[in-house]
Amino acid sequence: MEPSAVPPVRSLSLCRRLCYATGHFLNDLCASMWFTYLLVYLHSVLGFQSTAAGALLLIGQISDGICTPIVGYESDRRAGVYGKRKTWHLLGTVCVLVSFPFIFNPCLACSDGSPQWARILYFSPFIIVFQFGWAATQISHLSLIPELVSRESEKVELTAYRYAFTVAANITVFAVAWLLFHFQNNVETTATATLGAVDIPLFRTLALIVLGIGSLFSLLFHVGTRERASASSPDRLISPSTSQEALLGPVFMWNSWLKETSFYQVAFLYMCTRLIVNLSQTYISVYLTNSLLLPKDYIAIIPLVMYVSGFVCSLAMKPVSKLIGISMTYLLGLCVVVGFASWVFVDHNMSSHSIYGAAVLLGAGSATILVMSLSMTATLIGEQTQSGAFVYGSMSLTDKFANGLGVILIQSLRPCSTEACCPDCVWFYRDVMVIVTGGVAAAAALCLVTLLIRPIRIRKS
Repeated sequence: MEPSAVPPVRSLSLCRRLCYATGHFLNDLCASMWFTYLLVYLHSVLGFQSTAAGALLLIGQISDGICTPIVGYESDRRAGVYGKRKTWHLLGTVCVLVSFPFIFNPCLACSDGSPQWARILYFSPFIIVFQFGWAATQISHLSLIPELVSRESEKVELTAYRYAFTVAANITVFAVAWLLFHFQNNVETTATATLGAVDIPLFRTLALIVLGIGSLFSLLFHVGTRERASASSPDRLISPSTSQEALLGPVFMWNSWLKETSFYQVAFLYMCTRLIVNLSQTYISVYLTNSLLLPKDYIAIIPLVMYVSGFVCSLAMKPVSKLIGISMTYLLGLCVVVGFASWVFVDHNMSSHSIYGAAVLLGAGSATILVMSLSMTATLIGEQTQSGAFVYGSMSLTDKFANGLGVILIQSLRPCSTEACCPDCVWFYRDVMVIVTGGVAAAAALCLVTLLIRPIRIRKS
């Protein structure tokens, strides 16, 4: 075969890898606040009923779920002057910056006597714009991975770099939140150990700090990341040479993926992974305050411990995955998650000290399965980068809908719908943490078995 028929090896310098990894930092900062603090903010701070708080989160997840495949399809189809992926990334960043401040602020058009449905209508447009921007940034950023690098190990490494910045973003949010809680306790005579309306300025300040830091990292991404010509040239992607076609098989467009078994296997595994990561992050705060009855500053300390653990774990992912493979590394992460679920189930009255050990397990396990599931998705796409955004968008679609339905189901089953928590909530949120980690991990393990039997591959003819 002629040397020109062989796809060129794509690689990045360390500086370029770091610049790429910063591109999702703003999204990660906002996602950390969204999943960790939105429910507890709406319910305990603004006084929403549990079902209303869950409905707003569901609106966001459905909006994100609908936007992701649309953004993916359009990103694959249109080149754009600024670049196929970076144009959508820039648009998404602007949408996030203009909408997110209003989510963590009280309703500006409401009074104390305003009905709850009016407040839901007020927040909904900001949530929808935010989720569209978040989806556009996420899908465009993920789609760059198989376009920037070609080797399997480098895809895992780039995903690990990306997750390292995700962890850094979460650490930033929780560290700033802890400082704000600590400062509040020192200077405010009205500060209490429980969340309430007095904490509105704290969450507003946290949101503004998040946006300020995130915008700087987004600028670094756009300055330091060069999108390759193939990513912005539809002709080169849709009409490859005959020799390339013979080597790589058919050029996949969006509807071709719907005929692939591996597409559905990876999508289900990614959905389970996101259910574990996102729902555990969403309910860790209410578990700490309502089940373990810990002071409110623990909703910053414990997530911080989780993500420091995840960061340390992410440093070892590349050598471990090269040694035992992506699938077995994922299985190892699932075992750690199940260890956390077993600890929570057995230790009914977990002390303020033992919760640190459980948080380390959850952080390490979540980091491992998330990075490995993204690496599996990059493996599935392979050289079919012309439709990579659609694949990532479809994976995210399953994730958003499943998370949104999971939250509204949990909120509707909550023993009491008012702001105050009844004694039954103590057991309820403990059971939630066990089911969303251990139960979903069991479903993910079954899907992983199918991938071990039938490894990830696409048709060659």
